[in-house]
Amino acid sequence: MVQPNPNLTYSYLLSSALIKELFDYHLVLYVLRSKFLKHTMDTTPPTTPTNTLDTQYQPMLISTSSTTSLNVIPAIQTAKKSTPDFQLYHDKFIQTFEQWQDFEQIKFVETLLKHMSHYQHGQVNSYLLPMLQRDFVGQLAARGLEHIAEKILTYLDDTALSATELVCREWYHVVSEGMLWKKLIERKVQNDSLWRGLSGRRGWSHYLFRQMLQNGGQQKKHEFYRHLYPQICKDIEKLESNWRTGTFTLHKIQCRSQNSKGVYCLQYDDEKIISGLRDNTIKIWDRKTSECTKVLTGHNGSVLCLQYDEKVIITGSSDSTIRVWNVKTGELLNTLLHHCEAVLHLRFMDGTMVTCSKDRSIAVWEMVSPTDITIRRVLVGHRAAVNVVDFDDKYIVSASGDRTIKVWDTTSCEFVRTLLGHKRGIACLQYRDKIVVSGSSDNHIRIWDIDCGACLRILEGHDELVRCIRFDSKRIVSGAYDGKIKIWDLQQALDPRSSTQSLCIRTLTEHSGRVFRLQFDEFQIVSSSHDDSILQFNFLTNNNNNDQ
Repeated sequence: MVQPNPNLTYSYLLSSALIKELFDYHLVLYVLRSKFLKHTMDTTPPTTPTNTLDTQYQPMLISTSSTTSLNVIPAIQTAKKSTPDFQLYHDKFIQTFEQWQDFEQIKFVETLLKHMSHYQHGQVNSYLLPMLQRDFVGQLAARGLEHIAEKILTYLDDTALSATELVCREWYHVVSEGMLWKKLIERKVQNDSLWRGLSGRRGWSHYLFRQMLQNGGQQKKHEFYRHLYPQICKDIEKLESNWRTGTFTLHKIQCRSQNSKGVYCLQYDDEKIISGLRDNTIKIWDRKTSECTKVLTGHNGSVLCLQYDEKVIITGSSDSTIRVWNVKTGELLNTLLHHCEAVLHLRFMDGTMVTCSKDRSIAVWEMVSPTDITIRRVLVGHRAAVNVVDFDDKYIVSASGDRTIKVWDTTSCEFVRTLLGHKRGIACLQYRDKIVVSGSSDNHIRIWDIDCGACLRILEGHDELVRCIRFDSKRIVSGAYDGKIKIWDLQQALDPRSSTQSLCIRTLTEHSGRVFRLQFDEFQIVSSSHDDSILQFNFLTNNNNNDQ
């Protein structure tokens, strides 16, 4: 055996200073994969390697003869020439190995690995890594299976899809030929109401959900959708900024007539607004022209509440009746008589309607058809007028002038619990996704957890009775008798660590009278008031960046 060079000092424990210097030279990984830490070293002069596995890494030795720096020198090669019998035994072994089952082969390889040195593990690892890496996109495309690669890549978000295009030409080709940016936009439109609404308002919806050619027209190319996506994102960011800064366009519908004294309720869609007035009428307005297209008459008192769907309009009045109208023709289809005083609020969906009244009762109705509506159950328990109701398939929620919110089981109509906290009568509420938001004549808004009955937050800011309230996943919008509409950050309000002062995003003061009713979506607020007006606050300001 050749004696090691006495000028080289080998240490199995590296000092902290040495480790730091190894990091500086990016050699730690290299050293750990070398034969530097073997207890013995074969210093036989190197021979020409016959195996590519042995030449992938050249071990390095570290000289510590100098105290100021590391001297990295090549280690002595440890590879030897194969023995004469190596190839014979190698071929026989491979033949035997290939006859074994998969689990037997794996078990044998595990045994071999246990008998190998740390350095040998590193060599095996360097050989395995490239074998474990597969360009599945390129391989699928090469086999004519681009559609499978496209399907896999459609699950990527925008960040990952952008990175995918930069991997190589083959990956970019799959993304572009598969129109994956177009498919990403279409998926957003299908699953997100904000994207869906934006597609119609900005005019790019007609570029979606089409085949490559339709009716002889030329389909937009990949680059169009690739540039459209970030433009849509910027549009959404601008929209969110407009909500926070109070940037909007205002459109006013004047409802004043000879006998009108206020607009008590409303509901809208993209084409129309249906309103209930104090003059006993229901008026339907065209949103584009602001013209009144239809007036429904029949109630003998103020129209206090309404709701409509694609078939019917249902209204409640101070004349104590509930009336059902054909939404297209305006024909009166049914009149329901049950409550003995004013019908203050109503909600219906999926064959069930719930109404509430000044007579302190709540009625649950079964709706078979517009002309076949019958009482299923009457709920009693409030000690004053029941001002508002809301429900889903689990709970019915009611609020009253008796300062309480009561929760009932929708299926059994049994009482569940009472939510206590407001200091005066409750005028409005909304219930969705286990959250109740209520407004009261104590000028406060409260957020409740319906399952446990806990009050999660109190919002203060209005100067008079909070008359109407709505919320979605981001915001609460409230209207009050002080003539103000306030926009609140719901997510901040649900965070107990957030400051109360930061919860009100914006206050709108465009109404000159009490705010009776409002609704909103991602783009707008539509409100009605004692001042005989309907105001439309549009936060989606003009933006021509998406016009292609």
